[in-house]
Amino acid sequence: MSPRLQKRWAPAMLGTLVILAAMTACTTAPPADTPSGLTQFYSQQIAWEACKGYANTAIESAVFAQAPTMECGRLEVPLDYQDPDGKTAHLAVARVPARGQPIGSLVINPGGPGGSGLFATAATAMSLPAARLTESFDLVGFDPRGVGSSEPAIDCFTDAVADSGDIILSTQGTAVQWTEQNTKDILDQCAERSGGVDVLTSVGTRDAARDIDVVRAVLGDEQLTFLGQSYGTRLGAVYAEQFPQNVRAMLLDGAIDPTQGTVERRVGAYTGFQRSFEQMAAFCATQADCPLGDDPTRATEKFHQIVRPLYEKPVPALNSDLGFDEAIGGVVAGLYTEAAWPRIIAGITQLRQGRGDELLQLNYDFSLRDAEGRWPNFAEALYAINCMDEERLSEEEGSALRTSIFEAAPFMDPGVALTGARDGCEHWPVEPTLGYPYATGIEGLPPTLVVSITGDPTTPHAGGIQLAESLGAALLTVEGEGHTIVMAGTNQCVNEMAADYLIDLELPPEGASCEL
Repeated sequence: MSPRLQKRWAPAMLGTLVILAAMTACTTAPPADTPSGLTQFYSQQIAWEACKGYANTAIESAVFAQAPTMECGRLEVPLDYQDPDGKTAHLAVARVPARGQPIGSLVINPGGPGGSGLFATAATAMSLPAARLTESFDLVGFDPRGVGSSEPAIDCFTDAVADSGDIILSTQGTAVQWTEQNTKDILDQCAERSGGVDVLTSVGTRDAARDIDVVRAVLGDEQLTFLGQSYGTRLGAVYAEQFPQNVRAMLLDGAIDPTQGTVERRVGAYTGFQRSFEQMAAFCATQADCPLGDDPTRATEKFHQIVRPLYEKPVPALNSDLGFDEAIGGVVAGLYTEAAWPRIIAGITQLRQGRGDELLQLNYDFSLRDAEGRWPNFAEALYAINCMDEERLSEEEGSALRTSIFEAAPFMDPGVALTGARDGCEHWPVEPTLGYPYATGIEGLPPTLVVSITGDPTTPHAGGIQLAESLGAALLTVEGEGHTIVMAGTNQCVNEMAADYLIDLELPPEGASCEL
């Protein structure tokens, strides 16, 4: 869920990346089974170069600089796979060469949707500097179509407008009240700034999964080795559904349940945030001067007393102000990881003193806004991709969903009567293309591995169990709190089992578990 941008999007996830100076070329012949009409894309070359020009913010530049062997390039794909001779898109791709003799590429997606694969690749190289994975694989990430440094990228508003906090891309989990004109204006503005309606309608997960197969072929890999996290588990599962014969290994971490539709899954995610809020409150209660009091069962009530006044009267925060939705967004951003709980508590304490600096900074940090006020396009890409993936809701259904969300996560309830929970995609010119359920009953898929944390705040553990069942995958259960774990490199138990699988294709034993 978003920080400062929490008014416009729902739960997600990210990673980190950087630069090399020499230019090389990756030549590849088209595979014998190249899909009809796509030879020009499957047989292209990537001209690798330094990554400096691929950064969109100072944060990205700094992270890229920490991965000095990383190189970047662009890959051309059809904007519409049904019209391969028509318009094209150019994906930004990054590669960190293996420290040893590579057995192939490990393609990474950090989630979102809207997370940058370039950033994730650099981050993974930094967090796993001496790991078996970086010894054995070229780490590869790409910004999916519409995301980050890929072209065209989804663009709906300026950085200055993002800083204003007035952007609206979603009503769910917020106190935003929309009109039909609002949702029409959103579509028109995004289309104008992104290069046309056809760009907005080309960014669904099914097309992004087809792009992965082009990436695989151009890298020279006969089969794909893939590590997907959060939304990346959906992207990987859809790839497996479309190209099971091209999968070598697939590790899916922080799994989305492929059998749940939009409403059920979103309510489940917010239920997870309420659980994490209560866990945070219990931690807070053990400390002196906890702003939520010493009785965790009353934490939501205490929180309401502090945060609900912001609905009518925001408080000063950094160079702006902090309203109710931004405060909720800052708390939710911190709930993704137990390590951020002290920052949430400090932010709530600060609210009692009439300031919102820490909670607004949590928003900024989660969104990767840099100190110069530049934002990545995460929120905009998430919005457009979800419009191509998620079930479309009527205003009545949207209002019912918002009511269900506040029932599932009462700490987020503004305590006022709300209307206008319209679907931000209601004027989208095409129907969603994902379909539910997806990735079930796949034939010919090699053994895969799902990793799931029991206390995951946004992709509940039950979803990991279900994805493993749907794919016939092995399940590694991680006992603890947090969202995704494999790319962090912080847990030796997880590190070893992930490496055993991705390198040697050795699955964990049935019932395997690790602890955070």
